Amino acid sequence: MIDQIKENLWSQFGASVDSLEKAITLCPENILVENKRLFYMTYHILVFLDYYVTIPPENFSPKLPYTITDPENLPENAIDDLVPNRFYTKTELLDYLQSSREKCRNLIAGLTEEKIKNERFVEDFESDAMNYSILEILLYNMRHVQHHAAQLNMILRQEINDAPKWVFRAKEYN
Repeated sequence: MIDQIKENLWSQFGASVDSLEKAITLCPENILVENKRLFYMTYHILVFLDYYVTIPPENFSPKLPYTITDPENLPENAIDDLVPNRFYTKTELLDYLQSSREKCRNLIAGLTEEKIKNERFVEDFESDAMNYSILEILLYNMRHVQHHAAQLNMILRQEINDAPKWVFRAKEYN
């Protein structure tokens, strides 16, 4: 049963990651530079995709560094207080996505019934606590990636009148 769960979980989580990859790939570099909201959102998705598959999260170190900024002094169009240290190219963003994709896939592949029952993703910053099982943080992360990938698709439709098609399963299953 655990093998079926892992296969289905990766099939759908990988599809979310593939949706994000297609959106980033389709986006012209000049639009990524000009539309700061699109850039910040892309960066945000990548950092949190990586973060939520880092167990325990205290070991997190992003491939593309950021600075935590006072919410009162955020740059225009920033979507949270994690502000990239610089503009990252589309190639750098796609490389980060690929490394996080592999990290996620390896986490799912290494799941056991014991890990699902006992391992937890625990974050406690002030009053915003997350205490999720490994399975729940994976589902949470998948929803987060898909949510923002859909937003990127909407922005692409507005900017270039194009967006990637729906991804049914991770590319390994197609």
